[in-house]
Amino acid sequence: MANLIVVCGPQAVGKMTVAERLRDKLRCSMMMNHDSIELSDRIFGFGTPAQKELNGAIRERVFSLAVKYNQDLIFTFVCAFDMPEDVAYLKNLEAQFTESGGQFYFVELSATLERRLERNETPHRMERKPSKRNTEWSRQDILKTAERYKLNTEEGETLFPRHLKIENTDLSPDEVADRVIEAFGLVPNSKDEKEQR
Repeated sequence: MANLIVVCGPQAVGKMTVAERLRDKLRCSMMMNHDSIELSDRIFGFGTPAQKELNGAIRERVFSLAVKYNQDLIFTFVCAFDMPEDVAYLKNLEAQFTESGGQFYFVELSATLERRLERNETPHRMERKPSKRNTEWSRQDILKTAERYKLNTEEGETLFPRHLKIENTDLSPDEVADRVIEAFGLVPNSKDEKEQR
């Protein structure tokens, strides 16, 4: 049985670093949303029909392989909660893993816009996400999407049985990961470091 942990939230909220800490603490596999974005962008160019199709195909294949080989997986995702197709995508992921006997854990992060703009330019983010190295473009993207979309759920709103919301403006990635592990009662897998990365 494979379990899926989705770490969700707006751009530059800290999803990648939290997911990396969870990966290391739980010794499981991880795919951040930019793994498939950067590869498909490099091949076909961002926003093209071919890039979008390849991006989706990569993710779909990773999820199916995780279920097939019983590999616990962490996935980062930006959801526009006011777009039914985004919520449906998450619901379909939940069904894919729970119907095979696994668990679906949803971690929603939020932080102030000011803190997100600071995190947008961190060296680790620049290293792991080449498409974000144009910091003026990514800054404007953060500002535009913050105005256009609902990137966090409302107070008291939950979408999943295991839905944990964490305001992480002033929390370190380790602190957030530890809260997730405690809240869901997660235990590390028994595989060694070579198998998890």
